[in-house]
Amino acid sequence: MKGIIGKKIAMTQIFTPEGKVIPVTVVEAGPCTVTQIKTVEKEGYNAVQLGFGPVREKKLNRPQRGHFESKELQPLRHLAEIRVEDPASYQIGQEISVDSFTKGDRVDITGRSRGKGFAGVVKRHNFAGGPASHGAHFHRAPGAIGACATPSRVFKGARMPGRMGAEKVTTLNLEVADVKPERNLLLLKGSVPGPDGGLLVIRESIKSVKKRKKKAHVLT
Repeated sequence: MKGIIGKKIAMTQIFTPEGKVIPVTVVEAGPCTVTQIKTVEKEGYNAVQLGFGPVREKKLNRPQRGHFESKELQPLRHLAEIRVEDPASYQIGQEISVDSFTKGDRVDITGRSRGKGFAGVVKRHNFAGGPASHGAHFHRAPGAIGACATPSRVFKGARMPGRMGAEKVTTLNLEVADVKPERNLLLLKGSVPGPDGGLLVIRESIKSVKKRKKKAHVLT
């Protein structure tokens, strides 16, 4: 499975040779450094840990500093794991660049959604609210949440006002519209989670992986 860490730049649009407009998200992807290799024998699963973005050493605590010093690597700001089938094909310090992806690939994008602050039940959970006129005093309130004498408590998980957004979100099966290796840019068809400047983890689509395995099984 291919993967890389990137940063959302902005949305724009490109044109096909036929003149069709395609909305795309521009992502600065990589270059990333392999900072750790995990195997089934030691950690119980196969994965590589990638690092992205420079960071000042004073921003790291001692365990983080030791993680990089033990491997003789420059400290990196963001770390993420990508599951792989063959960890032996990677080396500590290896650079992963955007040219590992090609136009037409399908990818899954994981990021943190935009934070919307404290929101009421109408905005957060799509409650209908109450009457808007005729002297009604119940407009956007959540309404009763109790359960009388039995069980005399509020059940856990009740939909209530609270912080909205700023959650981990994954958008599945987006198409890579174009790759610009000279500028470390990926152009992804459609929108991706989070604000401009937000961190993204880009992985080969699960559907693509399953399709490739099925094809390999048929050929063998």
